[in-house]
Amino acid sequence: MQQCTMDRAAANTTPTLANWTHRSDFGVEQKRHRMFQKERSLCLHADGIGLEGMVVQRAECRPLVNEDYMRLKKLQLKESMKPQRLSQQLEKAVTTIFKPVANHDFNLEHDKKKKSEGKMVRAERQLVLDMLFSAFEKHQYYNIKDLVDITQQPVTYLKEIMREIGTYNSKGVHKSTWELKPEYRHYQSAEEEEEEMQTA
Repeated sequence: MQQCTMDRAAANTTPTLANWTHRSDFGVEQKRHRMFQKERSLCLHADGIGLEGMVVQRAECRPLVNEDYMRLKKLQLKESMKPQRLSQQLEKAVTTIFKPVANHDFNLEHDKKKKSEGKMVRAERQLVLDMLFSAFEKHQYYNIKDLVDITQQPVTYLKEIMREIGTYNSKGVHKSTWELKPEYRHYQSAEEEEEEMQTA
């Protein structure tokens, strides 16, 4: 049951705005539906409901507070408090695609490789310089990773030496590579390269 109050408009007026207002017992407006329509026109909504005619009355409805209404509000409150997502505990492990493991294969391979290579120890400075000069005689540009592989020296130690004898290219065609400073450059001539190829 609902308690309603109506205000009848004057007979000679033609209003084009209808207001339906649902109010709770506390007088707080909860819903408002407005529909603009021309006289004797058809207004279709998304849900397929159509109204035709002139609006001459306005009604304000308030629900009757009883046990049924309070039960409905309680049910709505419970539904709104339910979590949207629930975590479920699996009875057995999923073995279709991904099987949980303590450690992945690539991690084990990486650890095994590090153990086999051992920790890099700094060699004598002159020995490292000889290896670097020998490498730069073959190629003009190297990135730091290649130099580490050639010399087997720690990156920080290698960069410290390269800052003294080389320059770092931060842009251009040879970006992120090192090359020797002009005073340290000594490249093989074409004839020397041919001789090395023949002897090899």
